[in-house]
Amino acid sequence: MKLRIVAVGHKMPAWINAGYKEYAQRMPHEARIELTEIKPAVRAGTGEKATRQWLELEAQRISAALPTRTHKVVLDERGKSLTTLELARRIERWKQDGDNVAFIIGGADGTASALQEEAGLLLSLSPLTLPHGLCRVILAEQLYRAISLLAGHPYHRE
Repeated sequence: MKLRIVAVGHKMPAWINAGYKEYAQRMPHEARIELTEIKPAVRAGTGEKATRQWLELEAQRISAALPTRTHKVVLDERGKSLTTLELARRIERWKQDGDNVAFIIGGADGTASALQEEAGLLLSLSPLTLPHGLCRVILAEQLYRAISLLAGHPYHRE
């Protein structure tokens, strides 16, 4: 199973890159995380129509970066909240089904509604709006924690 984080945004601060790298490097070989950065759409114009166009362009770029037969999980503060154990169980199920999983982190304006509708899961890391770079770090840590839990590693404590 491949775990992929597809994130709109590039040129992250060094501390974001270091935090993400810390957890990505801890992952066991059979559950590596691959990060794909998507260039944000140029924000030209104002209003709802312009925002929809930006989101649609970013959704196209995200879709182009995904391999076929990939289970999509879109991160959104209005999504479903899972405990670490629930996330671990989903990962275990995806692995048994032979699914590759892409966790999608949208840009400053979120993700296109069409992309959210295609997703098998709309996932919330928090009801708070988090900086998108920080989401990478939190998600990488939670994926590491969930994989460690499944492996019986003592990293996770309840």
